[in-house]
Amino acid sequence: MLNAGSSSLKFALTEPEARRHLLRGRVERIGEREAFLVLNGRRQPLPAKDHEEALNGALKAARIEAVDAVGHRVVHGGTITVPQRVDEALIATIRDLIPFAPLHNPANLAGILAAKKRFPGVPQVAVFDTAFHQTMPEVAYRYALPASASRYRRFGFHGISHAYVAEEAARALDKPLESLRLITLHLGNGASATAIKGGKSVDTSMGYTPLEGLVMGTRPGDLDPGVVLALARELGVEGAERLLNKESGLLGLSGLSNDLRDLHQAAKAGDVKARLALFVYAYRIKKYVGAYLAVLGGAEGIVFTGGVGENDPWVRAQALSGLEALGIRLDPKKNAAGARFIHAPDSQVRVLVIPTDEELKIALETYRLLKER
Repeated sequence: MLNAGSSSLKFALTEPEARRHLLRGRVERIGEREAFLVLNGRRQPLPAKDHEEALNGALKAARIEAVDAVGHRVVHGGTITVPQRVDEALIATIRDLIPFAPLHNPANLAGILAAKKRFPGVPQVAVFDTAFHQTMPEVAYRYALPASASRYRRFGFHGISHAYVAEEAARALDKPLESLRLITLHLGNGASATAIKGGKSVDTSMGYTPLEGLVMGTRPGDLDPGVVLALARELGVEGAERLLNKESGLLGLSGLSNDLRDLHQAAKAGDVKARLALFVYAYRIKKYVGAYLAVLGGAEGIVFTGGVGENDPWVRAQALSGLEALGIRLDPKKNAAGARFIHAPDSQVRVLVIPTDEELKIALETYRLLKER
């Protein structure tokens, strides 16, 4: 499995039938002199001027000479709804979608091209982050724009993670996924919420781009379009884009950091801006939980995942505080311990903490597609 970022390459060697990884690793700072490889938790320098050199170096270090197939994460697939075998036509489609995801699709494409060169003749499969959300009804994905601008619609992201934890929640609850209403919260430097009914996404917080929705590490989430227009007039389009993608969110609110660990420490020391950033972050999550309970007509479960969702008890507690009237009640001790189930015995809605594994989901989807064919 390959997940290529603009300056990184995550990889895993996976046995799908056994649902287990044989090894996992990543190359960071591709294109820089300080590039390095982390393999099974151990770090070492690795020359990596581009994704091709990063892949070949990582495979050599991991002693991987042959594979049966390669699965790729691709962030934006437009209206594609299922994983696709990589061919020239699909490569052209991914390239055509670069304007929709200029920070992600070029890197995803670089990973695909590097893998095709390294493993000629080996089946390659693209698994799209947007695909899971293409089941959203039109009332959820359409913006209230004229028909001439209808191409600007909501696509949603983090779909691989949301799909995976929904399936794992069904396993944990010992119920068919088709019978469940779930709210999944993928919380990290990027963050999104999804309403899932019967295993299908019916609404999600990210939209045309990953800027919409929850407050994130450096992105503001929901914002009055008038602010965007004003920023564009003041800073120019490139300046506004930089501010919205890299200087807002937790970093912008706190003026300190986009890392919640830093903000918790600063807030305890009396930093007012850090404290505000934490509460704004949690408040936005709460708003979406309430909205999606309305969309779903209730829920059997709420799932926290992602680096923050899995490891920050304060965020989990604050995001669900005051929702007891909606049937949501946490157990403070279980929440502090990060247990799988963190709801109180009298909670009508079960609350789960489930580590995401996008690499495993990609491997499973790749295996399923090739087995069917």
